[in-house]
Amino acid sequence: MEMVAHDPDSVPAAVGGYTNGLEVVGAGRLLFVSGQIPQDRVGNVPDDAAAQCRLIWANIVGTLAHAGLTVANIVKVTTYLSDRSLAAANTAVRTEVLGDHKPALTVVLAGIFNPQWLLEIEVIAAA
Repeated sequence: MEMVAHDPDSVPAAVGGYTNGLEVVGAGRLLFVSGQIPQDRVGNVPDDAAAQCRLIWANIVGTLAHAGLTVANIVKVTTYLSDRSLAAANTAVRTEVLGDHKPALTVVLAGIFNPQWLLEIEVIAAA
């Protein structure tokens, strides 16, 4: 499988650690990871945004690993933030987790199902 970034000069430059378009060539598998919430297996929810984001990414990494994949297989990330003020923490943690990998990305301001949860993240991975 090959991933080809598409960032043409005719559209605004991608900022914040993503690419405008990501083409997946030769993929044989797709994994759709449902929106992950900032809750551990026993129901604990951290108080601050960065800790919630790290927990969500740990849940995503665990789901990917169960399928034999890693964050390098992620082709699309959709993040739902309960408030715009969470954007910096979200970007910092996502960058920490993904490193140089830049999948397609969408961030949406949304009412989150549980008011304790500050954000929710879903991904699509390919292999």
